[in-house]
Amino acid sequence: MEHVTEGSWESLPMRLHPRVLGALRELGFPYMTPVQSATIPLFMKNKDVAAEAVTGSGKTLAFVIPILEILLRREEKLKKNQVGALIITPTRELAIQIDEVLAHFTKHFPQFSQILWIGGRNPGEDVARFKEQGGNIVVATPGRLEDMFRRKAEGLDLASCVRSLDVLVLDEADRLLDMGFEASINTVLEFLPKQRRTGLFSATQTQEVESLVRAGLRNPVRISVKEKGVAASSTQKTPSRLENYYMVCKADEKFNQLVHFLRNHKQEKHLVFFSTCACVEYYGKALEALVKGVQIMCIHGKMKHKRNKIFMGFRRLQSGILVCTDVMARGIDIPEVNWVLQYDPPSSASAFVHRCGRTARIGHGGSALVFLLPMEESYVSFLEINQKCPLQEMKLQKNTGDLLPKLKSMALADRAMFEKGMKAFVSYVQAYAKHECNLIFRIKDLDFASLARGFALLRMPKMPELRGRQFPDFMPADVNTDTIPFKDKVREKQRQKLLEQQRKEKRENEGRRKFIKNKAWSKQKAKKEKKKKMNEKRKREEGSDIEDEDMEELLNDTRLLKKFKKGKITEEEFEKGLFSSGKRTVPRADLGIPDSEEDC
Repeated sequence: MEHVTEGSWESLPMRLHPRVLGALRELGFPYMTPVQSATIPLFMKNKDVAAEAVTGSGKTLAFVIPILEILLRREEKLKKNQVGALIITPTRELAIQIDEVLAHFTKHFPQFSQILWIGGRNPGEDVARFKEQGGNIVVATPGRLEDMFRRKAEGLDLASCVRSLDVLVLDEADRLLDMGFEASINTVLEFLPKQRRTGLFSATQTQEVESLVRAGLRNPVRISVKEKGVAASSTQKTPSRLENYYMVCKADEKFNQLVHFLRNHKQEKHLVFFSTCACVEYYGKALEALVKGVQIMCIHGKMKHKRNKIFMGFRRLQSGILVCTDVMARGIDIPEVNWVLQYDPPSSASAFVHRCGRTARIGHGGSALVFLLPMEESYVSFLEINQKCPLQEMKLQKNTGDLLPKLKSMALADRAMFEKGMKAFVSYVQAYAKHECNLIFRIKDLDFASLARGFALLRMPKMPELRGRQFPDFMPADVNTDTIPFKDKVREKQRQKLLEQQRKEKRENEGRRKFIKNKAWSKQKAKKEKKKKMNEKRKREEGSDIEDEDMEELLNDTRLLKKFKKGKITEEEFEKGLFSSGKRTVPRADLGIPDSEEDC
């Protein structure tokens, strides 16, 4: 391990508490990293800081130590339910990790209580725990924290508890904004006192972070820590001890290359990144079946209660494979990760940097490999220019063997596997269409036939992106996929019950007239509206014609009556003129003429 240090902790201008130094010795950190030596003195001098440093550079201790020192030097000691420090982080895994690091220090300071508020737990239990144990230091994800401010009816007046706040830390600030937490953060900031110390920590500073700096920090000190040597001159955003590789292979060769690589590195610890949750579910199951003798775990954002357990379990492993999405890309410190494998390139260039940063942390070495399709090779140059992240090519591995037929047989044997593959393919295509760098990742250039073979699909799914296309290079399996059963007997029984119900409904509806939808619903609606308006217009026009005719008859009858009364025409002539049109518009009585002799 190569030490990248900036002197011992004792060399800081403000002396740290002896028990803080003792905790650092226990953790095995005798020296500071550059970001720590730059940030800690400023934070302890009551300055707001916006710190940018390469991933894996020790940012967590750069805010944990100042938090403890500031709270220890308070004139008025914190009461049980007073919050002195608040740390907000984008993911629950990162929150758990920070809470663990903090616990190494707070065990030496029993006067401070700490609490963790994250999703996937019962919020009622979180409220009860805070009321019972207190929480001078809160580590939280934005959604759960915002929810806690609304729990006044349950006896938690968090708005009053945070009036004593001294320090606010936003860790992975750019990711907080990327994940759509801006509204939650703004809501939380409204409850916090203006007189506080605020720190923003991230590996990348975006325009949104700049806006947050202006809104939430008062005259902040900006800290930007770069790598030494080559990295310093090129502002490289990945650790200098990280070896970054790329491999160019066709879509239907990629899975074979991945499995061959993992089989040859069984004694090491790997993170394998995929673009979507569905891909993690599918390829995780595939790797479990095809890479034996290695513990394989899967984690993604749609897992609710299992995520924490899986994350903690993988951290404890000496070797193994974690198949994951970008939920594991930020700030997560997993000990001794040897390889970060990116089966799918991430949706943004900054996410590439964060993924790679899960290895080569705090002076350790590490390697990263991204698999690229031939049409995506220009992404290498883009990363070198845009992210100052140089990559070197790794040649295709030989004698990999074709494992796709085995993957197909798994789909034929279990409907669950077949459906996972279809969902993974659809989600991959949809994610590809939304790629940030769409000049390189062009969906119209994607070889769908090769991609479908790479997913070991039995047939092409029905989806808008494939409508009207022909795929002569893709041979669907000669099997009716509706007959593929679930291995799980309970699920298969439910499926058969549903199919029987659908068949019954079909038989009942056979005699009924079917509505053939040959146009979009919106167009049908527009057509109906147009027809309705035309009918109304025609009725109005017809109605006005009748009224004009009636008016003409009435005027004629009135003129005849005047002539009759003045004696200019006889009664016989009047009667003749009144009925000359073949219909009488107005009754005689209305004109003052009796209809019959009985009325006289």
